[in-house]
Amino acid sequence: MVSMQCPLCHSALTTMIDPEYFDCKGCRALVKHPDLLPTPDEELHRYQLHNNDVNDAGYQQFTAPIWQYVLTHFSQNDQGLDFGSGTGPVISKMLLDKGYNIKQYDPYFTPNETLLDLTYQYIACCEVVEHFFHPREEFTKLDQMLLSGGKFVCMTLLYNDSIDFKNWGYRKDETHVFIYRKETLQYIAQLFNYKLTELTNRFFVFEKSEE
Repeated sequence: MVSMQCPLCHSALTTMIDPEYFDCKGCRALVKHPDLLPTPDEELHRYQLHNNDVNDAGYQQFTAPIWQYVLTHFSQNDQGLDFGSGTGPVISKMLLDKGYNIKQYDPYFTPNETLLDLTYQYIACCEVVEHFFHPREEFTKLDQMLLSGGKFVCMTLLYNDSIDFKNWGYRKDETHVFIYRKETLQYIAQLFNYKLTELTNRFFVFEKSEE
């Protein structure tokens, strides 16, 4: 068997939590076997099934931890990026309606890569990081876009060992290829010298150190 490495911490992946996911003993992430990763067409098909109406009150409320945090901690003059904004960029809508300056990037739906060469006071990321095939590379890219003192404001559902992983709904989405524990986020914070200023089972904030 060819040795496989965690795409975040580069630890050897030797233990599987089920037939599809490795349980990384380094950063504590759950990593989908690389032979089972979805193709771009499969990803696009799955994302197009999302019924993300930006005017839906339930969808607005679901994403509220992110946009309310931005409203509380940033001003209209700060530049933000809605990274992985998807088919219905509700976070952008809620902030734009308040006069905030936020751009949208999504590799499938708004693939404006010139935005990835700019820098931002905050980056909002809702239900995106679990789709990262190469999380170390993706977080490095995000870090390069985040200004000193800036914040990465994110939602993803975290796993803990009290959850029945095999029957967990979040695990059943075939595009969820890299699933985080709290320890995984702590690893990322240490890797990039971030402060992990907010942490729940679905919401976290990284603050980039002042240079």
